[in-house]
Amino acid sequence: MNRLLTKDLSVGYQENIIVNQMNIQFNSNEITTIIGPNGCGKSTLLKAITRIIPHSKGSILLDGQSIAKENTKKLAQKMAILPQTQDSASGLTVGELVSYGRFPYQKGFGKLSHADYEVIDWALQVTNTFDYKFRTVDSLSGGQRQRVWIAMALAQETEIIFLDEPTTYLDMAHQLEVLELLKNLNESQNRTIIMVLHDLNHAARFSHNMIALKDGSLIKAGTSDEVMQKDILQKVFNIDAEISRDPRTGKPMCVTYDLIK
Repeated sequence: MNRLLTKDLSVGYQENIIVNQMNIQFNSNEITTIIGPNGCGKSTLLKAITRIIPHSKGSILLDGQSIAKENTKKLAQKMAILPQTQDSASGLTVGELVSYGRFPYQKGFGKLSHADYEVIDWALQVTNTFDYKFRTVDSLSGGQRQRVWIAMALAQETEIIFLDEPTTYLDMAHQLEVLELLKNLNESQNRTIIMVLHDLNHAARFSHNMIALKDGSLIKAGTSDEVMQKDILQKVFNIDAEISRDPRTGKPMCVTYDLIK
């Protein structure tokens, strides 16, 4: 079942078209990773789908309905996004930041209910950040902060979570920590995860599906095996790649590559 899809979606600023007539279906309850070179429209696509920015043509459908007509709070109860650059959380405790995820459910003066606090504590437990609840976000390491931001997204209780480069600026261990967390959320809670990654091997290892973009156009969408192909990577990144198998996961992996000159 595909709850979310785009039809002839175009996004741009004045005459500059960044996403061009894109038709994509996102598989529900699976992990989909968008790959492509810098400036190809990955982040713009995520922002358009989550209605952070408007689209100029086409449509984005969730459960058969255009998101353009959806009530903002209702939409925030269905999808959450962790942007590439998070807003400053200076001075906030971890618990306070995660509580912002309950905003779509608040009424009146926005006082948190007992049920809200239960969800906040659950999100902290799931992301292994409960012990940081009363610490300031500023005092945490990069990997810890990223898990806290994911906890805030989980507190929205949405079935679909978007993440724009969630492993950026993290070391190798913390990158795996975040990706393993997302994999667990998908497997244990059937969350639909849609994210942007630069690391092709991480994308192939942790995703059911991959979407390859270049210059605002869709080059290939399919399983990791279908997208991690020599000719596809050549077209998308202008590289001559050697593709093999990860000996631990059996997933395709790029062993080495050269620029095509």
